[in-house]
Amino acid sequence: MALFESMILLSLLAVVLLRVSRRLALPYPTILAAAGTAVAALPWAPQIAMDPKLALVLFIAPVLLDAGFDMPPRTLRRFWLPTVSLAVVAVALTTAAVAWLGVAWAGMPIAAAVALGAIVAPPDAGAATAMLSRLDLPRRTVQVLTAESLLNDASALLIFGVAVRTAMAPEGLAHTIPMLLLAVPGGLLLGWILGRLFIYLARELRGTLSATLSQFASVFGAWIVAEYLHVSAILCVVSFAMTIAHVMPGETPPRDRVHAYSVWAAVVFISNVIAFLLVGLQSRTIIARMHGPALETALWFAGTALVVCIAVRFGWVMLYNVLLRRFRKNEPNPTPQQGLVVAWCGMRGLVTLATALGLPDNFPQRDLIVLTAFAVTVGTLVFQGTTLAWLIRFLHFDRDTSLRADASRVRLELLDAAEATLTGETDEAARRVHDDYVDARREAEAGRSPVAGTRTAELKRKGLQAKRQRLLEMRHQGDIDDDVFHLLENELDWSELAVTAPDEREIVEG
Repeated sequence: MALFESMILLSLLAVVLLRVSRRLALPYPTILAAAGTAVAALPWAPQIAMDPKLALVLFIAPVLLDAGFDMPPRTLRRFWLPTVSLAVVAVALTTAAVAWLGVAWAGMPIAAAVALGAIVAPPDAGAATAMLSRLDLPRRTVQVLTAESLLNDASALLIFGVAVRTAMAPEGLAHTIPMLLLAVPGGLLLGWILGRLFIYLARELRGTLSATLSQFASVFGAWIVAEYLHVSAILCVVSFAMTIAHVMPGETPPRDRVHAYSVWAAVVFISNVIAFLLVGLQSRTIIARMHGPALETALWFAGTALVVCIAVRFGWVMLYNVLLRRFRKNEPNPTPQQGLVVAWCGMRGLVTLATALGLPDNFPQRDLIVLTAFAVTVGTLVFQGTTLAWLIRFLHFDRDTSLRADASRVRLELLDAAEATLTGETDEAARRVHDDYVDARREAEAGRSPVAGTRTAELKRKGLQAKRQRLLEMRHQGDIDDDVFHLLENELDWSELAVTAPDEREIVEG
């Protein structure tokens, strides 16, 4: 009951404070960090423990699924250079810098120090991009930060897994490296196999509550199966997500997709709530166990780690931009202003908290690592999260209308596909639908979403199916970016639901 009551209290606080976050253009994890800290500071706050392995699968698997599903391989290929720079090089540099700090200052074993570095290294790009979409910022910058969100988590978690295995195994690296050589390809292969099996299962469960339930069972089950087979659970879930993402958008009915997206959004949100609560409570317990100089040293160490995380990302991003402008003079390169924003989008979040909770109870200097992870997460969210919107406004970016322009171009092409379905139709209903397409074309040419209205359902659905097929073809051919695809997919889903009979929109039990 203690966990449940505390979670309800923090959820209520989060609901109230989220209203403030939208008005102040703050990332919602910033508000959760403040709420979690406040609840943990209450004198009657309970002591709650969670199995480390449960923490990893419960919090990490949904994050990896969400990132992997929205990140097709061609997007990674397009932005491979900035993505590798941020998600691999920046993560590795941050891990190394914090690990050196842990060894030199706190006397941590090297493996434990590397684990600490991997815990605090990956920024929570989702915390930034959710807010950046509401501000005037170059579209490419937002796309790069979104691409970073998948690989930085995966790379940091791989380093974390190797470090933890090395620290806990008597043989050290001699035992870990051979396992890793099998775990990486094994995880990728297992994820692909499970993804293909899920696609077959999903076809049999369309329009049912079991479809959404199967998604939860599959992603958590993929992690657990990978753990039992001693392959990389992280890469297994990423491979699983990217495998189903290639097929499922074209086969999932709108009612199932709208329902599933809303459920998963709530799951990710409540995961953040629970993670901030649990780490906040653990940090309070840790502080209570420390006294005098030991506590002061731990707090100074955590604060220094926070500064190192911010400084390393800032320094590397600005250096990377300078190198690009020097060696790629004839290609479009990010401006210094874009570099400043990317460097400042280094807020830590759910992954950092979850990996800290995933440390074994007997891990070397676990208390100091958990305290540092909480301090870095809260510090970056409060310091960078509250100043990011101000920084963007101060830099005065020109309004980027490329997303609107691309969406309008694609809408016109989809209307061509829909109008082609009226060939040979001469009755009054067909003429009314044709008039509706004329109105929609006028809106698209003006850069606005199509107007909604009541029309003959059968012809409308026929045209919507033609639009959806053409949209999927353009995505698979690489003619459109994924932000345009998801924007128009959402429009088509709601348009199709609007002309679907109520009984066909219902999600049945089995």
